[in-house]
Order: sequence, then structure tokens, then C-alpha cells
Amino acid sequence: MSAIIESVPNFSEGRRQDVIDTILAAYSSVEGARIIDHSSDPDHNRSVVTLVGAPAAVTEALFRGIAKAAELIDMNQQRGEHPRIGATDVVPLVPIREMSMEECVALARALAQRVSAELHIPTYLYYKAAARPDREVLAHIRKGEYEGLKAALAAGEEERRPDFGPAQLGAAGATVIGARPPLIAYNLYLTTSDVAIAKKIAKAIRHSSGGMRYLQAMGLLVEGQAQVSMNFLDYTRTPLHRVTEMVRREASRYGVGIHNAELIGLIPEQALLDAAQWYLQLDNLTPAGILEWHLP
Repeated sequence: MSAIIESVPNFSEGRRQDVIDTILAAYSSVEGARIIDHSSDPDHNRSVVTLVGAPAAVTEALFRGIAKAAELIDMNQQRGEHPRIGATDVVPLVPIREMSMEECVALARALAQRVSAELHIPTYLYYKAAARPDREVLAHIRKGEYEGLKAALAAGEEERRPDFGPAQLGAAGATVIGARPPLIAYNLYLTTSDVAIAKKIAKAIRHSSGGMRYLQAMGLLVEGQAQVSMNFLDYTRTPLHRVTEMVRREASRYGVGIHNAELIGLIPEQALLDAAQWYLQLDNLTPAGILEWHLP
């Protein structure tokens, strides 16, 4: 069996469809790399792409997408609800088949060096590929967003210098590249437009504020509705159903509930099985118990 990796690049454009389509075409231009999902959100002003394929093909596709985003997105003009520091904001590499995490780390570092050398974009390494402990967490690198990082580099703050490339931000900003296990991007919309409630709930549940391990969360206002936006860094240890029920309980304190949930990108099948097993109390549920698994 051949090696396969996944990558989920996030770029800072969710409103101009012509720009989105052009960047997607750049990702699709390499044989052996395939887009299997993409979504765009105008409030976040962000697009998320899921690529899979052979390691060399995927990394080449990523480079082309980063280059095209740098041409078309001016971070001095870009605004949106989602934190960001660059035209291509973050690029994680995920081992899927016949690939180790260590091999994905090596690919991430090589890609970061190439982006900085050929495109003159500052690059930072994060999570499993991080060269420094304080850069394992993406939020630490993105502190202050594009504007804050630009000012910090201009002031010569040594701790904010990139791992590769120039210590100054141009219109394309900076790009964060790393390696990680599969991540689930999961949002819960509340039955209120009061974003302060979503922010309080996010603070209560996220790990950095003393909440649940392997969980990142923030409160946003999306299309007039309060949203708790979450990333599950390890769904096997902090599962969706446990967090959903915690959000439900926290929301009830403020007299509101969960209106609906939303996935951004793809989700591992096991995460859904775990949720079904918990909610339906099907303790013996396995993939073998699903009809479609037995069809030719």
C-alpha cells in the first residue's frame, strides 16, 4: 500500500468566490493530490480545504496554494471573525497511511523552509513540528493576529521571530506549518445573539483556561447567532459528546440552549461511532454493526 497524507490548509478568504476558486485550482493542479472537501465562511472570512494524496504530491500542491494565496490576498485589507496572521494562515500535515508522525514533521519543516526561501514569507513551525515548546500551540503564535505580529516584528521582539524567513511581514503575512493527528473542527450555535455568552462558555471549556484537555474554543458572532467554535486536538481523549453536553449545561446557566451543530471539513468515522454509542447507549456498537460496511 502506498503512503498517504492529509493536509487541511486554511486561507484567509471566505467572501470573494473568484479568489477562492483560483486558490482551489492551484491546490488541484498537482497530479496525485486530491481535494476531498472545502468550505468557506464569509463571517470568518476564511476557507478550509482538505487535501489527500501521496506525500510529494500533497506538499507540492500546498506550495502552489500558498503561492497563489500570497498573490491574491492582502492582509492589510483582510478582516474577519477568525484569528489569522497570513494569507495562508495554517497548514497542518496529518499521517493517514504508511506514514509516521516523524515523517510528517520532516515534510512540514521542509515545506516551511521552501515557502520562506522561494516566496519570502515568514514561516512558523507548530504542534508536533514545533522547534520550540512555546510554539506547540497555534494560538500562541497567532497572538495579536496579523497586526500584532507585524508590530512585534517591527519592534524587534526576538521571541516573535519566525523559524524561517524574514523577520517582517509583507502583505501575505506569515504562514504556520506543522504536523498533527486528525483534528475535528466543530461549532455549536446557541439560541441567542449575545456573543458574550458564547465567549464565557468557550472560556469555561477550553484547555488553556482550565477546561477540557485537547480542546480549543472561542466565542464568535456568525450571521447574527452566537457560536462556540471548537477544535478537538484528540477526539479519542476528549470526545464530541462530552463537550457538547458540557456546552449544553453551561448555556443553560444563561437561559439559552444549543440551536444546531456544524462540522468544518471532515470527521473520522470513529468520532461519530463514539457519539452514537454514548447518546444511544449502544455499548456494543462497532463498524461491523453498520449495514453499509457489509455491502460490496
